[in-house]
Amino acid sequence: GEDLQSVAWPVYDEALAKEDEIEIPVQVNGRLRSKILVRAEIPKDELEEAALNDERIKPLVAGAKSLKVIVVPNKLVNIVLK
Repeated sequence: GEDLQSVAWPVYDEALAKEDEIEIPVQVNGRLRSKILVRAEIPKDELEEAALNDERIKPLVAGAKSLKVIVVPNKLVNIVLK
């Protein structure tokens, strides 16, 4: 077998790495409140969770009686407080 010293390391390609993460704006009642960095093609429920757990968003939604989260995959999250 090959010993570890002869195995080539994967080459880090910054351009490829960037593609895997995208910045998603998070709006609360239509106003931009934060931007979160998530992996591209993240499922809607995970994107919603990431937005709601963002440090800048948490305090804004903490007192809300109810909220509606509109997720546009790979584009934005809009949280509507009621």
